[in-house]
Amino acid sequence: MNGITRLFGSLRRAIVTRGLVPNLVPGLVIAAVCLLAGPAAAADWWNADWQYRVKIDADAGPKGANVGEAIGRTQVLIRLTQGNFKFDSAKQDGSDIRFVAGDDKTPLHYHFEKYDGLVDQVALVWVDVPDLAPGTTSSFYMYWGNEKATDTSDSKATYDPDQLLVWHFGEQNGLPRDATGYNNNGLTPGVRDEAGIIGFGVKSTGAAPIRFAPGDTLKLTAGQPLTWQVWVKPAPLNQTAVLYDQRDSGGVADFQIGLAGGVPYVLATPATGAPVRAQAGAAITGDTWHLMTVTAAPDKLRIYVDGNKVGEAPGALPAIDGTPILQGAAAPGPAAAQAATPAAPGAAPGAAPGAALGAGAAASPALAAAAANFTGELDELEISKVVRPDGEIAVALHSQGPNANLLVFETPEQTSAFGSGYIGILLKSITPDAEVVIGILMVMMLISWVVMGNRAIVISSIRRANKRFRLNLRETMKRAGGDILPALPAEQARALRNSSLFNIYDTGVREVHDRLRGGRCLPDGSIAPQSLAAIRSAMDAQMVREGQKLSALMVFLTIAIAGGPFIGLLGTVVGVMITFAAIAASGDVNVNSIAPGIAAALLATVAGLAVAIPSLFGYNYFQIRIKETSADMSVLVDEIVTRIAEGNLGRDVPKAAE
Repeated sequence: MNGITRLFGSLRRAIVTRGLVPNLVPGLVIAAVCLLAGPAAAADWWNADWQYRVKIDADAGPKGANVGEAIGRTQVLIRLTQGNFKFDSAKQDGSDIRFVAGDDKTPLHYHFEKYDGLVDQVALVWVDVPDLAPGTTSSFYMYWGNEKATDTSDSKATYDPDQLLVWHFGEQNGLPRDATGYNNNGLTPGVRDEAGIIGFGVKSTGAAPIRFAPGDTLKLTAGQPLTWQVWVKPAPLNQTAVLYDQRDSGGVADFQIGLAGGVPYVLATPATGAPVRAQAGAAITGDTWHLMTVTAAPDKLRIYVDGNKVGEAPGALPAIDGTPILQGAAAPGPAAAQAATPAAPGAAPGAAPGAALGAGAAASPALAAAAANFTGELDELEISKVVRPDGEIAVALHSQGPNANLLVFETPEQTSAFGSGYIGILLKSITPDAEVVIGILMVMMLISWVVMGNRAIVISSIRRANKRFRLNLRETMKRAGGDILPALPAEQARALRNSSLFNIYDTGVREVHDRLRGGRCLPDGSIAPQSLAAIRSAMDAQMVREGQKLSALMVFLTIAIAGGPFIGLLGTVVGVMITFAAIAASGDVNVNSIAPGIAAALLATVAGLAVAIPSLFGYNYFQIRIKETSADMSVLVDEIVTRIAEGNLGRDVPKAAE
């Protein structure tokens, strides 16, 4: 304890008397700049009121969704779970969440389909990305962590004006509500499915369809472009059923989408003329979800399954002024028979049903009377009045599907006293055991830096004083003439008290003076060998004391060098053990949840090395300077002893400096 007290006392005196503060400030500034600088901290923070952000990469390249077709503006689904998002760091209702474009300046429109930050801790967010580039990565940011923030989500602004209808099927009463601004809501409820592919879906037993609210926006004009899309999971697989049907008031013109023996099809029946039908080449297989998309251009109908075009036929939509229905059968009539009768194997896409069945083949009377209601599950129905590009359809699959691989979450960042970057994340993830270890290491680092500062001051002062002593001694010997050990003038002696060489020289002068005054010289004026040995011993003792002054506190550097890395390693091992124990307890092996803990544990080792490495450099540097000064002291002792042994001391010698 006394040593520590002396240590800080020496530092205080050095700061006050030697102006150490001006020398330390530039170093601290440089260290702070290096600490704050980092790959993530270089970017501007969109708004300093938000504490956290994460960069989200929409990877349409080969390593991600691998979408090479044009995409453009689209809405991507972001699933927030405990693995990629800490719900306790955001407001309970998620109202502080914001999305910002890759320039970190432009806010993006978004809305929540679901946000549960307390129980299940899961959220579904739809984000409007203005321009998603194909074949490469487009990035944007998610911000959160602002208690003063209010909800700015807006489902209507999330979609462009061409989007006529979006049903998420999340309503508790089963009545679908339109997420766009057109209010194309459902009139009759469906059965909400708790296990939809995205969130909630709708489950159909074939009993009753969902009818749409009448409105002008869903009415069709002849040749109108359109994109219709839904997630479908039929049960049974090979059923013949109608998913979507829209018929005009005359009961003839019809637009219908469904399954014929499990084969997806789209059928456009005009009031006059031949119907147009496009269908897939094979039935939907597997008890799983499939993305079914239909596009209608002025000259062609296309059908897609899981982002792949599986059928097309030349033709266009007819004019229809009626209101559509979902998951319900078509009305009896010619259109129903066309829908229910699948095209024969080998028939060209778009051929009339039964065209390859042979002469006399006809649809089943039961099927001709009415197609069945759909049985199974549906989720995320979307209708727009434009033909969406193939790239956007593929992005929907890779953003919403069960094997979504479009979005990649980078490491979250946090604003802190150390800036926004990786350092803030590490400091936020430090566990209590790591805090103890790092705290000990920080104390050791402080002590080692104080020791190095103290030694730098002391050793530099001694070396400067030694240099002045040699110059003064040379001048004094010239003036003294025959004096063997001339004493330095009093004013010079007082200025050289920090010189180790002067202290040794002064010891030798005093020892010679004592023998002269005591009459202990030999008759010829020389000094006896025993006295010479005593004088050497006295100077050697003074040299040892001067060496102790030079090496004082160096033990703290050896402790930092030897103990710092081991203490840091201990903190890392304990931190990794706790992280893996937490994984075992929760059963969550998501890399995003364990990486911060392991990184924070490794921070203990970094702290240990940060203590040891500067201490090692400083220790070696000071040891070289101490050895040089010690060598100078040894040489001076030999010079003094030689001068005494060869000189005649039987005359007056000036009194040593006091």
